[in-house]
Amino acid sequence: MKTPTRMNFLQTPKIRIPKPCFRQFQRLLSHKEEPMMNKNERIKAAITGEKPDTIPYSFWAHMPAIDRDPPLIAEKTWEFFNRYNLDLVKTMNNGMYSVEDFGCEVDFSEIENGGVAKIKTTPINRAEDFETIKALGRKALDRELEYLSRLMEKIQNQAPVVFTVFSPLTTVNKLCNGRILEFIKAGVGKSVHKALEEITEVTKLLVEESITKGASGIFFVSQMGNYNIMTEELYREYGKTYDEEIIKASKGWCNVIHAHGEQIMYTVFKDYPGEILNYHVWESPPAIEEAMKSGKCILGGLKRMDITNRKKDAVEKQIHDTITKLNGRKLILAPGCVIRYPVYEEMLDFIYNTKESEEAKLF
Repeated sequence: MKTPTRMNFLQTPKIRIPKPCFRQFQRLLSHKEEPMMNKNERIKAAITGEKPDTIPYSFWAHMPAIDRDPPLIAEKTWEFFNRYNLDLVKTMNNGMYSVEDFGCEVDFSEIENGGVAKIKTTPINRAEDFETIKALGRKALDRELEYLSRLMEKIQNQAPVVFTVFSPLTTVNKLCNGRILEFIKAGVGKSVHKALEEITEVTKLLVEESITKGASGIFFVSQMGNYNIMTEELYREYGKTYDEEIIKASKGWCNVIHAHGEQIMYTVFKDYPGEILNYHVWESPPAIEEAMKSGKCILGGLKRMDITNRKKDAVEKQIHDTITKLNGRKLILAPGCVIRYPVYEEMLDFIYNTKESEEAKLF
């Protein structure tokens, strides 16, 4: 029995483009001169609700062993894009970059053994620390922007690239080691707002620079806008206003709102500025057809753990149901979040091939 191949991001994979879609063969056989869309046109068609030549798709996976090395992470992101012929590229930035410049000391030592980065020391330990939070430099931000610049040189406008940005509330919660609700309940909300204002200004500048460097938009991550974490009232007070400031700072045409978790605050996110909504379809309300009523293009439709666990029957049904319910419009087929390890090549190829076969049957 052949051992399934796992993606190893420290090795250079062979660049193998998936087989052309069935409809391309039909066009060749019929000698019709029907123009094909490029990837930018395809994503724009999905955003506006027009019929694309083929349903765009994408996925992404963390590369923790190399994601603080701009030349290497740019190279591997580009190879991943080419290997799977993706229509949309999300930068896979280091998950702690938004807190590093504020004075956090992060322990990355367990990454090589399959562990995660952990905050060792943080500038926010007491209520009064929120008042003095300031960026102490730009080492981390400049590193991530270098990654983006190098990636854009490789992509050469072949596809839209969205730059990953964390919400201010997500960042401040990391800065206080996950104790933000504890501090809010202690009655220091005014001080928390002051920290959020500072983080928002730093993040807005980062967003503006990412667009200047060629990104088509941002991938805005909110890990706190979830009913399992906090109430909607609190999120509207401590999250929404700052979120919208950052999203509006992006002058790109392809801005993604990522709402994380199983109980997202859809009533909040549906009105955010931004063209695309990414959430855990089939795992969190709303139903996908309800989410499309927001007017946003849906980036989703696949359960990421079914991909990791190689549940082909389940993934095949998700692809069929997603395409059917949206009639192939306003859709970029993708997982609801990052694909976790291990990442199997056969499953990622399976997604592409199944998407193509479902399109051929349905349309």
